[in-house]
Amino acid sequence: MKKRPITTLFMLMSLDGKISPGANDDLDVDKNFPEIDGLKEGLHQYYEIEQTTDLWSFNTGRVQEKMGVNEKPLPDKTPVSFVLLDNSHLTEHGIGYFCAKSKDFVLITSNKAHPAFGMEKDNLHIIYQEQISLEDALVELKEKYGCERLTVQSGGTVNGLFLREKLLDYVDIVVAPVLIGGKDTSTLIDGASITERKDLDKLGILKLEKCETLEDSYVRMQYKVIG
Repeated sequence: MKKRPITTLFMLMSLDGKISPGANDDLDVDKNFPEIDGLKEGLHQYYEIEQTTDLWSFNTGRVQEKMGVNEKPLPDKTPVSFVLLDNSHLTEHGIGYFCAKSKDFVLITSNKAHPAFGMEKDNLHIIYQEQISLEDALVELKEKYGCERLTVQSGGTVNGLFLREKLLDYVDIVVAPVLIGGKDTSTLIDGASITERKDLDKLGILKLEKCETLEDSYVRMQYKVIG
């Protein structure tokens, strides 16, 4: 029995592994793919699958700032509990956005001056760490807040931390029929590269559990992490 939640990395990516259409923060899959012929037709399938994922969702403040949560109107309540890793990207409005949207909202931060500390919301919980430890935060999510299964949808750098720290159990990927390219464009897994043979045990070895051809040349691949 794991002391932490069972985790699933769930993402939409291009055939060459990109999770953004470009290296500029103004470019974003959610904003741009619906405008592109050949991509917009099948994009709905990703969002439909997303609605079936776990009732706990992990993301980062940086990604959500890019999505505009610091300016968006407050949303309706959902049954999903959200976990965000953030030190400096969310404003009070952004925090209020997720409190309005979430069943429970858990912020993980190492910033003592984060605006969340000055807010009083019944469903706002803060995991403060002097130095961020994803593993410790996940253990606390399970033990203190009852999170048994967690869908990870963060950016490439934090996805890389989950990989290197052996914190991923499953990978569920929807592949869009597009090649994007660009060495500075974020991929499914970014972060530090392996440079030593001795570190090859940090690879994520996968076992394919299901591969499904979707409409409009989209593909869904589901893997179990076995090493």
